[in-house]
Amino acid sequence: MATFFPVSGDLASKPVAPQDAAMMQTAETIVWGQTQKGGPAAAMQSAATLNERAGLVDHRDLTGITGDQGVTVAETNIPGSRIVTESIAGQVVGQYVEPTPMVQTTPGQVLLQSAITIGEALEATARTVGDKPVDQSDAAAIQAAEVRATGSTVINPGGLAASAQSAASFNAAVDQDEDRIKLKDILTVIPSSIYMFAPRMRRGSCPADKAATREDAEGVMSAEMRHNPNLATHPGGVAASVAAAARLNEQLDI
Repeated sequence: MATFFPVSGDLASKPVAPQDAAMMQTAETIVWGQTQKGGPAAAMQSAATLNERAGLVDHRDLTGITGDQGVTVAETNIPGSRIVTESIAGQVVGQYVEPTPMVQTTPGQVLLQSAITIGEALEATARTVGDKPVDQSDAAAIQAAEVRATGSTVINPGGLAASAQSAASFNAAVDQDEDRIKLKDILTVIPSSIYMFAPRMRRGSCPADKAATREDAEGVMSAEMRHNPNLATHPGGVAASVAAAARLNEQLDI
């Protein structure tokens, strides 16, 4: 599957089987009402067809990992948009963001969508890949996101970036994934960290947060890649979520 998706471990060595593709098609249809053109289900169907013709798999075959752990298409709703994340055996293979339909208030008046902030993008990361153990690339990306959200280069000892760095250092000395600190453990404390410079102000109007821009996304992506041994970003991770928020904001012309 690694040829088609950025997956690792046992899943990367498994050929895509017809039933794997069927499972993803079903999951996409449940969420979208149809399979997505050019999406993971379509790619898996093409791969499965080629593998079956080559005699690598049978029409009834189902990859062991896919059969045991399944495929998921999960929705994450954040103000102004929804993010749909597609995963195979817990590994993200596709992510889409679309604006929430605008709300009609009174005749002739439409409530415009507000921009997606960096803080909200981090919250979305906790929901989409929250079970990922925090590593140095995550910590670097979170620090870059916090700096851009707050406009301050001072790292608060009790803040989000400091917590992420501590988690990454702790995880480096731990062997088992189940014992490591996860992204959701760090990013669920956003209200008391990234918004710390204006704790009495309501989120969304807080000057310690800002709408995600292309420049923010590039900065966060650069930080995440520099600290990744493979010079890559994690699918559905911090950089990907900030980039998705920035793309949405551009679509809304914000």
